Amino acid sequence: MAIMITDECINCGACEPECPNTAIYEGGAEWTWGGGTALSEVEIDGGEVIAGDAAQTPISDEFYYIVSDKCTECMGFHEEPQCAAVCPVDCCVDDPDYRETEEELLAKKSWLHQEA
Repeated sequence: MAIMITDECINCGACEPECPNTAIYEGGAEWTWGGGTALSEVEIDGGEVIAGDAAQTPISDEFYYIVSDKCTECMGFHEEPQCAAVCPVDCCVDDPDYRETEEELLAKKSWLHQEA
């Protein structure tokens, strides 16, 4: 599963630099697929292809957020999700809406970083 940031976030920003996939963004900040990954373009649902550096709509305007499709729970990088490890208020938690196996998370990591 991916990690999510709850509304208990105090906007300290400790989590953002810890993410190896650059899946964490400050509230109101636009995000990109290419940021922190090797993706130059992405085919999204429906077959539309978007540039990796194309700005995407923020998921939250109020507090830090995690782009679930870029979150690998730090699988293949660290033994535990680093955002949760550094969060001073324990608001980086499992997202019940995104359940993925270890195999799926590692495949996502390989796709994000274009590993052979």
